[in-house]
Amino acid sequence: MKKPVIEFNNFTFQYRAQAKPTLNNINLTIYEGEKVLIVGPSGSGKSTISNCINGLIPFYHKGNITGSLKINGKETKEMSIFELSNSVGTVLQDPDSQFIGLTVAEDIAFKLENDCVPQDEMMEKVKITSEIVGIDNYLDLAPYSLSGGQKQRVTLAGVMVGDVDILLFDEPLASLDPATGKNAIELIDEIQKKTNKTIVIIEHRLEDVLHCNVDRIIVVNNGEITADMTPNELLSSNILSRVGIREPLYITALRYAGCEVISDINPEHINTLNLDKCKDKLKHWYDEAVGQSNNKDNEVILELKNVKFGYEKDRETLKGISFNVKKGEMISIVGKNGAGKSTVSKLICGFYKPTEGEILFNGRNLENDTIKERAEKIGIVMQNPNQMISKTMIFDEVALGLRVRGLNEEEIKERVFNTLKICGLYEFRNWPISALSFGQKKRVTIASILVLNPEVIILDEPTAGQDFKHYTEIMEFLKELNKKGVTIIMITHDMHLMLEYTNRAIVFSNGLKLADDIAANVITDKNVISEANLKETSLYELAIKSELDNPREFVKKFIDYDRRIRGI
Repeated sequence: MKKPVIEFNNFTFQYRAQAKPTLNNINLTIYEGEKVLIVGPSGSGKSTISNCINGLIPFYHKGNITGSLKINGKETKEMSIFELSNSVGTVLQDPDSQFIGLTVAEDIAFKLENDCVPQDEMMEKVKITSEIVGIDNYLDLAPYSLSGGQKQRVTLAGVMVGDVDILLFDEPLASLDPATGKNAIELIDEIQKKTNKTIVIIEHRLEDVLHCNVDRIIVVNNGEITADMTPNELLSSNILSRVGIREPLYITALRYAGCEVISDINPEHINTLNLDKCKDKLKHWYDEAVGQSNNKDNEVILELKNVKFGYEKDRETLKGISFNVKKGEMISIVGKNGAGKSTVSKLICGFYKPTEGEILFNGRNLENDTIKERAEKIGIVMQNPNQMISKTMIFDEVALGLRVRGLNEEEIKERVFNTLKICGLYEFRNWPISALSFGQKKRVTIASILVLNPEVIILDEPTAGQDFKHYTEIMEFLKELNKKGVTIIMITHDMHLMLEYTNRAIVFSNGLKLADDIAANVITDKNVISEANLKETSLYELAIKSELDNPREFVKKFIDYDRRIRGI
């Protein structure tokens, strides 16, 4: 019988600043060598469970604890943070908060230095670990200079280099492109199989994590454990939709077609799915479903003409990018980490100047416009909220742009409150930003730009770290803005977002524009998927498995049908 390594027994925790407990009477046992996924909406308590396991509670986040939590049979309240760190290695949601070293190599080696590992052995371990996570060509660079996905790999290497019993991953996919995220899940699976380490994953992207098998899924809601089941059992229930967690798209498609989703059909993964009783229903649904056209034929508001740029003199990040965006469009820019997606947004906003080419707004070259002048027309929400936040309190942060523009306090208050309500932040209006989670900080930065009503909004990973409920709230708000004529450009790794909300996707790869097409065509083109580190949608795989004559058309019809059902 496997020994328990994590044991919560009637465990309750209340943060010092909170009026009621975040965790209520938790009973949970995780065994040696298990791989467990913990899911739940934002604020459910799942990250608090993570912080209890790795010792951030109570050593960093203070509060009242009742009940018992044991790691490897020892009460955590009797252990030091140092002892816990030798048992539990954590990859945090926000990579920047985990960096120590001045270079990637130094950061990976940090734990080894603390353990006084000889330098030759240390260098060899860093080399091997960096190759495993694909960051070996960046060892001499500063971690902060890397893209979001590259940073995530550094933090993963820093944890893997130590010999801990438990690996804890807090939103490991948040900054990764789809293919790299798939590789990360495969890497975690490989580590677990080779080492028999206990793996705990906390992640919103349920379908992506289920790319590889997990033993159990723990559903947390309102500080309590709502479910502790195998993936097959959970996907056969209605628990996910009830607590506001997105189920895999192929499961939604089966339900739309009237198929019964039960454990007997092995719904855990598209490859294991038994469709013997579903094929006819799927074919009938496909034949009956009607597609629709969503083309916009408006004037061009933003145009890039042969734009080139490099951060270093002899190394071009963008090698001649050309595309246009029409008034009132909502488009996605997708591609692999480091392809130049975020760089394009910085050039449009004037943070950098192109080395060649032109950027036009309403037909006028922006070359001589200052950052402030561009900000009157174009708003940007960065990928990392910590790079945008400058105030202590949430209200003041969202109000900052309006105050700079000289609005009176009454109008500021009304506009800020309305925006906070839409972004799901109104109840936190008097909170300090430091008390928020990474996902909540993200919503604050989105609110601070949305409140200004710019003509064009660029959002870099707008839904990273958001649960399905808050994802939907933010995207519905953006959709409403879009209907009023605001042009929206989203840089995203979220293929669900691209499919659901944007009709057109521009694909970048290695500093070049690889494709500019409707989202369904992009996500069903094998060459584009491979070149740009995207991932085929499970809808396409479902259509092939069901032997439908036109899998691409099935994806399009599903998207159109789903939009109508959800009122998007």
